[in-house]
Order: sequence, then C-alpha cells, then structure tokens
Amino acid sequence: MKYVRGFVRFWYDFIVGDDWRLAICVVVMVGAITLLAKKDFNWWWFLPLAVGALLAVSVTREMRRVHSPK
Repeated sequence: MKYVRGFVRFWYDFIVGDDWRLAICVVVMVGAITLLAKKDFNWWWFLPLAVGALLAVSVTREMRRVHSPK
C-alpha cells in the first residue's frame, strides 16, 4: 500500500506542484481548447499563450509574496 501511496503522491506533486490554482487553470484551458477543437475551431495556438500567461501570473504572485515586507 505504501508504494501506491507514494505513486499517487509523486503524480500529485508532479502535476499540481506548488500552485494548485495554476494546475486547475491549465486543466480548464485544455478542456476548453479540446471542446473548441471538436467544433472545428482552430484555436490550438491559444493554449501555449494561455499557459505562458498563467506562468507569468504565478511567478509574479510568488515574487510579491517572497519580497513583501513582513
């Protein structure tokens, strides 16, 4: 059982990492792009832009948290 628990913890940490909000946004974006692609919209290029923007927001939030006066 400890191997299963370790396996699940690894994948949770790998996928979610430090920011669960970022992971949820990426999942929502992938789902939205998938639905649009099934309706013959050519929006594949939006996903890399959205992930880049989400990464910038996440890094900015972390930098503000680290460098905020206490």
